[in-house]
Amino acid sequence: MSDKKEAGKLFPPTEELKKMSLVGGPEGYKKMYEESIRDPPAFWEKMSDNLDWFSKDWDSVFNWDKESGHFTWFKGGKLNVSYNCLDRHVLNGKKNQAAIIWEGDDPNETRVLTYGELLTEVEKFANVLKSKGVQKGDRVSVYLPMIPELAITLLACTRIGAIHSVVFSAFSAEALFNRIDDCASKLLVTTDGGYRGGKKVDIKGNANEALEKCPTVKDVIVVRRTGADVYMEEGRDTWWHDEMEKAPKKCEPEKMDAEDPLFILYTSGSTGKPKGVLHTTGGYLLQTQLSFQYVFNYRPGEVYWCTADVGWITGHSYIVYGPLSAGATTLMFEGVPNYPGLDRFWDVAEKWKVDIFYTAPTAVRMMRKTGEQWPKMHDLSSIRLLGSVGEPIDPEAWLWYHDVIGGGRCPIVDTWWQTETGSIMIAPLPGVTTLKPGCATNPMFGIEPLVCLEDRTVCKPGEDGRLFIKKPWPSQARTIWGDHQRYMDTYWNVIPGHYFTGDGGRMDADGDIWILGRVDDVISVAGHRIGAAEVEAAFLTHPAVAEAAVVPVPDEIKGEAIYTFVTLKDGYSESEDLRKALINQVRKEVGPIATPKTVQFTTGLPKTRSGKIMRRILRKIAGGGMHEDLGDVSTLAEPEVVDVLIKGRIL
Repeated sequence: MSDKKEAGKLFPPTEELKKMSLVGGPEGYKKMYEESIRDPPAFWEKMSDNLDWFSKDWDSVFNWDKESGHFTWFKGGKLNVSYNCLDRHVLNGKKNQAAIIWEGDDPNETRVLTYGELLTEVEKFANVLKSKGVQKGDRVSVYLPMIPELAITLLACTRIGAIHSVVFSAFSAEALFNRIDDCASKLLVTTDGGYRGGKKVDIKGNANEALEKCPTVKDVIVVRRTGADVYMEEGRDTWWHDEMEKAPKKCEPEKMDAEDPLFILYTSGSTGKPKGVLHTTGGYLLQTQLSFQYVFNYRPGEVYWCTADVGWITGHSYIVYGPLSAGATTLMFEGVPNYPGLDRFWDVAEKWKVDIFYTAPTAVRMMRKTGEQWPKMHDLSSIRLLGSVGEPIDPEAWLWYHDVIGGGRCPIVDTWWQTETGSIMIAPLPGVTTLKPGCATNPMFGIEPLVCLEDRTVCKPGEDGRLFIKKPWPSQARTIWGDHQRYMDTYWNVIPGHYFTGDGGRMDADGDIWILGRVDDVISVAGHRIGAAEVEAAFLTHPAVAEAAVVPVPDEIKGEAIYTFVTLKDGYSESEDLRKALINQVRKEVGPIATPKTVQFTTGLPKTRSGKIMRRILRKIAGGGMHEDLGDVSTLAEPEVVDVLIKGRIL
């Protein structure tokens, strides 16, 4: 984001939004934030009243051994996640309120689970797990698409104290095996198959292949989704519906310590080997619930829709645990935004009268590419708040999102956080923050960001650096499963006592934080540090560009040069004249030092299903790597795009 963008149009909160703010508007936020930084344990102890505890007899609110990197929040306090997400709401009169609205891949396939119905399903499946010998502390791997049984499985695990490990359903058999093997899961929950864009996906086949090498898995429970004829191993595999039919309907929640493990979620490491990020119970649930309520300013009765997949942390925190612990109605979507038509998102939003819509910048750019006519086919007047998650959003996409989807009336909460942080760290709050297109803005309560140069010098306002956070917070991951030293080296040893986010950042003169993307996406051209996100934003100001991804390539004179992959909007064709125009656009927006060496036009980019661009793969392709150099690409939403990129590479 250039200085020009920083000085662009501002969107201050309206008086109406200030009155609706759950934190009491700008002054209320300031007071709460200062309190949370001045005395974090006292602040979080007060906030703990937002959860139902069996016991609050914690040893201390917060304890931190800096040398070992071990810290605890509310250790000794007892609670249960499923009780906080379900039982307490049923007891408080929400038995018949919709907890989960499920929209299938086929628009005609929907399901609504009330809090009462969801509790019954969770208790029954918790008993199924117990009948298979699953106990507190055992690991349960979950390999399911976006169907209600996914949320039911997670909550059932939390009810009995089992540790769940969700594996994204589009991951390959090898990826599934690696994750099951690393945490030594005892049981796998999967399905006969799934649907994606009207096509069947063979999920059970991948599971069978992975399980050939997984001796720890003794039982497999299979949800019948597509009716496909699949191999079921006798003595190991059983059907979900058969197990649920005979399961008792009541299961008392296990009293869990706040520091008992809740789940393991694997995230890509810089080395390519996935990291098993471990989150615990009390602090994670508390901060996830509060951030959900404050960031989205959630009001009872509203329909909230996060378009992410529960295979990723966004789905864990802001489809399942955050909304349900807050007693909200959360929409789960199995489908894709372009099936059966390019207006699918807007059809769903209109059908269910969605109030809050939370999606990724990649999805926004894709929608922008297809044109305004699709959202304009639908009544989107129910939407009052928009959200962005997953990567920095460029100002052009932000403004399109604001004007076209939000009708110029909806604030956008541009959220920054990570798998490791557990909950949202930096985001605007409705009724509090003056919005700046492309800016993450304010830290959440208890979060004290710091932007430093590589020599640990604190950056001046407007100076690019690396983003750190002082001190641990409740929802933070406690370790990497089986490798605490890797956890320390990755996050805590760069500047001792500070969490290293791995992202670049900038604090502007107003104290607002701008996220510049991963620091390994910062390109050093002739000694000048250029953020890839900044160059990408410059490309996106050109009317022909739908998406741009920038990576470094070695340059014998400048050290590194800029290589860009560009996808064009419908109606535009690649040409040498357009290539030159785009390069000039970057020179104009960022400066001559950021002049791209190469612009490769392409029809697609390598992405996960959640929309994250895999820049690690792009760096290898740009550097001359062949297919065999890229590792496992079967986890991509469209693996075939890799061959297209290699074929079109400009060396």
